[in-house]
Amino acid sequence: MRVFIAAFVMALALPATAQQGTETVEALTVTVGASHAPPYRIIENGERTGLYVEIFEEIADRLGWKVHYREAPFRRVLRMVQQGAVDVMLGPLETEERAELMELVTPAFPPERRLFFYLHKEHRIERYSDLYGRAIGVLEGASYFRRFDTDENLLKEPAPRYENLMRMMQKGRVDVVIAPELAGLYVIDKLDIKADISPFFVPGERSYIAVAKNSPVLQYADDIRAALKLIEMEGIHEDLVLKYLGRAPR
Repeated sequence: MRVFIAAFVMALALPATAQQGTETVEALTVTVGASHAPPYRIIENGERTGLYVEIFEEIADRLGWKVHYREAPFRRVLRMVQQGAVDVMLGPLETEERAELMELVTPAFPPERRLFFYLHKEHRIERYSDLYGRAIGVLEGASYFRRFDTDENLLKEPAPRYENLMRMMQKGRVDVVIAPELAGLYVIDKLDIKADISPFFVPGERSYIAVAKNSPVLQYADDIRAALKLIEMEGIHEDLVLKYLGRAPR
């Protein structure tokens, strides 16, 4: 039975041209819009890696796709999806606004807690109400959790990268920085910032492989899901998650 399932998923995962035996047809080229956000997406100096990138590359490899990356800040990638300048976005959370401009094809990436980093004990967050009166560093265009995202009484200071936000905290321009667990830990370790983590946190949600609704790649949504299922069955997905979890400082 296990062999049968694996063969079935493999058949689903193959692109239509390969299934038809037309191997001479040029492989589909997929343009991925990705912000540089280690350790999820590391897109700089010719390097294309990170947890989300490696998972997607495994999927693309099984589908016979060629992948091209366009690096831009998170908010700009959202605009590029809307404009049809990119086909795929890696890692957005589900929101009503995003569901209107992209198809959230599959929740391919693990959930992570949203943590509040701080340097001075008076900025320690014990409960949600402690956020009022604090200058909070946020990633431009990012979604964290509904109450926070829609709370107009919070003072939020945006920046294009988490590195920028942590440096802003060092300079006293923000009091706390909210970040997904892996990203926040990665950045403070890289920058050697002795930040503490507040006891108040928010459980994470799974993030998606999303395809622009005006992209021809959308017709391969079922193939993406099948290829993801295949790498999960092979244990590759779990291995990649553990690989990056093991890098996070504690």
